[in-house]
Amino acid sequence: MSVTVGVNERLAALTEAGTSVWLDQIRRGMIESGELQRLIIEDCLRGVTSNPAIFEKAILGSSDYDGQISELAERGLDARAIYDEIAVTDVQLGADVLRSVYDELGSDGFVSLEVGPKAANDTEETLREARDYWQRLGRPNVFI
Repeated sequence: MSVTVGVNERLAALTEAGTSVWLDQIRRGMIESGELQRLIIEDCLRGVTSNPAIFEKAILGSSDYDGQISELAERGLDARAIYDEIAVTDVQLGADVLRSVYDELGSDGFVSLEVGPKAANDTEETLREARDYWQRLGRPNVFI
């Protein structure tokens, strides 16, 4: 006996009415397991939000990052550089999964990433970080 899961009708109606459903979390295991793709197909997901607090929950709440953190620490990277590597990797992976939505719709299919909070009162530093992330991410469907 097989069970077929279809599209969430309520979320499909919401999407049809012009509202884009975004997920306010990101985690490597969710991307690599196919869960993010499932959310796009079944729950009409149109984007993903990420920020330092979301990454903190993902890192502390799973073992997804243990290997990468160890490897980066052994290379001598500090905590901020390790965070940046994790964030860039996950946002790239998420953007790759959402690329089909972006290609189809143009106005959706994005993954967001925030600059660090220390730059909040420094316009030039904010711009430097945003440009650095944009260059490192190398995906058209991300926004900083």
